[in-house]
Amino acid sequence: MPSKVRIALDAMGGDVGAPVVIPGAAISLGRHRNIEFLLVGDRAKIEPELEKYPALKAASKIVHTDVAISMEDKPSQALRRGRKTSSMALAIDAVKRGEADVVVSAGNTGALMAMSRFNLRTLPGIDRPAIAAVWPTMRGDSVVLDLGATIGGDAHHLVGLSVMGAAMASVLFNKKRPTVGLLNIGTEEIKGHEEIREAGERLRALNLPQLDYIGFVEGDGIGKGLADVIVTEGFSGNIALKAAEGTARQMAELLRNEMRRTWMSKLGYLFARGAFRTLRDKMDPNKSNGGMLLGLNGVVVKSHGGINAEGFAYAIDVGYEMVQYDLLNKINQMLNRDGGALSSVPTAQEAVS
Repeated sequence: MPSKVRIALDAMGGDVGAPVVIPGAAISLGRHRNIEFLLVGDRAKIEPELEKYPALKAASKIVHTDVAISMEDKPSQALRRGRKTSSMALAIDAVKRGEADVVVSAGNTGALMAMSRFNLRTLPGIDRPAIAAVWPTMRGDSVVLDLGATIGGDAHHLVGLSVMGAAMASVLFNKKRPTVGLLNIGTEEIKGHEEIREAGERLRALNLPQLDYIGFVEGDGIGKGLADVIVTEGFSGNIALKAAEGTARQMAELLRNEMRRTWMSKLGYLFARGAFRTLRDKMDPNKSNGGMLLGLNGVVVKSHGGINAEGFAYAIDVGYEMVQYDLLNKINQMLNRDGGALSSVPTAQEAVS
């Protein structure tokens, strides 16, 4: 484990920028004293926020740029206008040059993916990166990927996602052989698209030592925690994520309205408020913030754009843990060990954004 973890922050990314990024960094520094920050963005906006946190100021260096990627920019626009001078690009480039171990950004997802891939390139055996995140379940947590980095995926892509997801789960959950399931419309082997069936057959045949493939998992199996890692392509993964987030908000609102409806329900809330507080904490999106961009030759973490400082701190924590436990090296070892098996599957034509 490195004595210092150097984290580059895109201080202009997200809906708010420095007023969220800086206090979020201060919160994370309070939990991990061996962090050094590279704050990339407009010095005039960063310094007033930084003055509020002396410990963070002592552990930080500012890299000035007044060029920011907007949340509305298309990836192609971001690459044309900001791939050399924007706060996002400079933060990513710090990882490429070895000046930082990880980059964290709450900026435009498509732009972050495009710039990260352009600057860092993909790992051997991986044709397309993926967004992976920790998903709260009935049995604890699971790693779910891809949550929207790319649309579609052949068997080669899905097997690669399985290997990378297993590596992330082994780091986060301290498991030597995490269970892996492929998201599908049914658990029977004959169901689903040809690509999913082929990936399932290949994972069974490979019997990889670093993961335990359990077969297909239906949508409700994610919340049940049926596997440590759930693998799908980005289209269905993003729909699953947004549906789960929307359902959580709906349930919270329904409970809140019901608790206010009558004096009896208000009284019942007083007796059960401890349980409701625990439920609220488990459903808190801040504590699940921070998606890893897996498959790149560098550690990149994507935070939600509209998150608060506490939520951004959790995204920094994800990056910190991935560096501390050498995720990139673990993925490389797994890919190299079975690189021949992965490369033998024909790759799909990549979708163009």
